[in-house]
Amino acid sequence: MLFIKILFWASAFILFYTYLGYGLAVAAWLKVRAWKRGGKAAPAALAQAPGWPEATLVIAAFNEEGVLEEKIRNCRRLDYPEGKLKLLFVTDGSDDGSTALIGRHPDIRLLHHPERRGKVAALNRAMRKVDTPITIFTDANTFLNPQAIRQLALPFRDPEVGAVAGEKSIKKGSGDNSGVSGEGLYWKYESFLKKQDARLHSVVGAAGELYAIRTSLFQRVPADTLLDDFMQALLIAKAGYRVAYAPEARAEEYASADVKEEMKRKIRICAGGAQSIVRLRGLLNPFRYGILSFQYISHRVLRWTLAPLALPLAFACSLALAWYGLPFFQLALMVQLLFYGLALAGYALKGRSISIPGFFVPFYFCMMNYSVYAGFLRYFLGKQGVNWEKARRAEAAVS
Repeated sequence: MLFIKILFWASAFILFYTYLGYGLAVAAWLKVRAWKRGGKAAPAALAQAPGWPEATLVIAAFNEEGVLEEKIRNCRRLDYPEGKLKLLFVTDGSDDGSTALIGRHPDIRLLHHPERRGKVAALNRAMRKVDTPITIFTDANTFLNPQAIRQLALPFRDPEVGAVAGEKSIKKGSGDNSGVSGEGLYWKYESFLKKQDARLHSVVGAAGELYAIRTSLFQRVPADTLLDDFMQALLIAKAGYRVAYAPEARAEEYASADVKEEMKRKIRICAGGAQSIVRLRGLLNPFRYGILSFQYISHRVLRWTLAPLALPLAFACSLALAWYGLPFFQLALMVQLLFYGLALAGYALKGRSISIPGFFVPFYFCMMNYSVYAGFLRYFLGKQGVNWEKARRAEAAVS
């Protein structure tokens, strides 16, 4: 029985630390650090370079004809000094009229190869054409606020910053409420953690919807890389630079069209997570990478490894100990049964117009952890190809 209790508490600690404890620990760390400094923030080491740097906005677009006109209009509305922002579209493999559409805009640079070799191969090829000190990456189906480029460029005045992560947000609109509720809350919590990470040391990773790098720090990654944005940001951090966070640089997109589409997206992300852990295994050494390793393990690795394993283990231990008549563990079992019951209710009611805040969160949480198992299995069996099938979104464009 003692061994089962130890397993339960170990599992409970892993779950608490992964999903809540890490954020609380960093918040406490920052409070203590501020107190030691007398309540003053650390001075920013800004290089007072005059003006704004030239930047290239790179958009990899595969068969995105339906949103490209709106994307181009969105790019035109970006507030950045005239002549200092270049637009580069890569449409490798597209056969839907995307190239002809972009070709009608002579000021936009277009790269096209008829063969589809994946996003990473397209970006690696595009980076050979970039001649500006800053490169910004975004997706064709995400739309940026007018100040996004300025907000991304500003942190680069600090010479220690090698990359800047923007903010991804989920647009309220039509679609499956289970996806909107869960995905939206997830990204709000992610935003909180990014702010904490950036204040402590460095953001661990970036979302491909919007991030920027110093062009000189770009590292070519293998063409079969599944999470190129995440890998690129962490390779820059591994090289000794910080990844800053610009919450006012926003990329907005609609939630997945339904739960099936969201699960498809999550599974391929988790497959990429497994690949990233393998390829970035050097970052697991805190004796070499210090705070960065602590952040990486706490914020990312535990979510993709021990936490999903701890969920069924905690339930099994609770069930076994409740069988012995221990009141605390009977209560723990009831709480878990209630949570999973709500998840099942969310699954049964997916797609319904239910406006109760957070109603679908248990379902989304369980779906995310299921995706880890499915994604890891797909990666280690070699079944996750680099040419992902796009997940359908609730709306094709933003008006």
